[in-house]
Amino acid sequence: MSYLGVEQSLTGRRWVGPAVEVERQAEALAQASHLPRPLCAVLARLGVPGEEVPGFLDPKLRDLMPDPRVMRDMEKASARILQAVRGRERIAIFADYDVDGGSSAALLIDWLRQLGLEATLYVPDRIDEGYGPNVPAMQQLAAAHDLIICVDCGTLSHEPIAAATGADVVVLDHHLGGETLPDCVAVVNPNRQDEDGALAHLCAAAVVFMVLVDCGRQIREAGAKGPDLMSLLDLVALATVADVAPLRGVNRAFVRSGLQVMARRARPGLVALSDVARLDTAPSAYHLGYVLGPRINAGGRIGQADLGARLLATRDRHEAEALAARLDKLNSERREVEEAVRASAIAQAEERGLDAPLVWAAGQGWHPGVVGIVASRLKEMTNRPSIVIGFDGGEGKGSGRSVSGVDLGASIQKLAAEGLLVKGGGHKMAAGLTVAEDKLEPAMARLAELLAKQGAGQGGAADLRLDGLMMPGVASTDLCDRLEQAGPFGAGAPGPRFAMPDAQILFAKEVGTGHLKITAGDGLGAKIDAICFGAFDTPMGQVLSQHKGARFHLAGRFEINEWNGRRSVQMRLEDAAPAAG
Repeated sequence: MSYLGVEQSLTGRRWVGPAVEVERQAEALAQASHLPRPLCAVLARLGVPGEEVPGFLDPKLRDLMPDPRVMRDMEKASARILQAVRGRERIAIFADYDVDGGSSAALLIDWLRQLGLEATLYVPDRIDEGYGPNVPAMQQLAAAHDLIICVDCGTLSHEPIAAATGADVVVLDHHLGGETLPDCVAVVNPNRQDEDGALAHLCAAAVVFMVLVDCGRQIREAGAKGPDLMSLLDLVALATVADVAPLRGVNRAFVRSGLQVMARRARPGLVALSDVARLDTAPSAYHLGYVLGPRINAGGRIGQADLGARLLATRDRHEAEALAARLDKLNSERREVEEAVRASAIAQAEERGLDAPLVWAAGQGWHPGVVGIVASRLKEMTNRPSIVIGFDGGEGKGSGRSVSGVDLGASIQKLAAEGLLVKGGGHKMAAGLTVAEDKLEPAMARLAELLAKQGAGQGGAADLRLDGLMMPGVASTDLCDRLEQAGPFGAGAPGPRFAMPDAQILFAKEVGTGHLKITAGDGLGAKIDAICFGAFDTPMGQVLSQHKGARFHLAGRFEINEWNGRRSVQMRLEDAAPAAG
């Protein structure tokens, strides 16, 4: 049943409110805790039991941090890394080219520097070398180093790791493992086949951090003092959000603590990037995912692959500013490339149909650096797992994004095992693949079949989920602060979204390029400002700007707007529907 009777909003979506049992739980929480009803609605939706509410609202890393040694090979990895430190060995770090890989590499580089060692950074080129270790690179690194640490990659790299003769290899990863592991000193990965899955939600940077925690324990046991690990949590937070790791358990504490570290503006690279992005407030999880993350990724997508890792690792302010400016420019170029691919991919997917278990598109010459972002856009638009593939000749490189509850990485890996893909792998929410042109159609048909068995395609493609109602007179800065305590919000924990019913549009004006600013009132004297980004990309902009006194149900997120030292509540408007006469 639709919420407020909205079966089709101005953006074409059906509104869905909280389930009856969630509303009951919210009411029980409100009565027992005396917390604001909207906050209890969010806690109930997230499934937080009453007795866990205080700890959930104030997550402490010391309470949620698991013992690193619950992961296999942990002691082997940390012992080998410490052996290299004590022996002043030559260490190379082979990192993936995305934010998680760059953050993981920067974590190790920073930590080793504090112990007086400079490591060699190697990030493969996305187009020329592809994802993960390759034989020539590993041979080259092994010839000049004693230890190679592969981060955010390596779990499936049997042949390249075997080629690293003369050097030891340690893999710190989180991608889905195969039945056998590469022959190396250690593979620390919560997604190994022989792990229990309890820490499967960790990104690679979180795995690296856990290894460094175990190293710190061994350093203390030897009577010495190790590097300050808490100062590294900004990198873990950044990677956790940017890699779309679910924000539950220890991940919430990583992000909450990391944001506090970031607010101190101590890391030159993140300071320079925040400044070039004109970020004038302390970063939030939103900024990590949508402002900083895309800029760091831009180097690996369409520029020089190691720019992001170098930015995060540098201690030099001038180098940081130069790298940040370059990444910002590359990000603008990336947007142009992405837009061209996005338009073609959406048109193709729409022609194929958007209600299948899998939404996919493929094209000749589509840049492999943007197919993942376009897959994300398709997933958000359709609420279906999505794949976008760029072909160069007879072979295509693709990237996929999944929805909650559907393990895309496992299905991609099964396709590779069945011979329908040249190669493929990843994790639950994101995966990569290489496919021959003549296998494209059968591979996508088989993938759709595997995903359908997991329930893909059963949810409405156009459902907007709401936590309840919020009137302008209730939406205070204090309430917004309280709602933030239930965060950070992101993958696996969507942010609070409320409906403001039967609102009167008091003011409406187009601002910027296609955005809409409005003031809405409840008819009783209370009013609120709202901003809708990209409003004129949908019928919403035109209808609301020419409202002629009609009343509307409005839906979106309530947030704090800071301007000239003044804090006020504004609504980030996401949807609207005419209120019934």
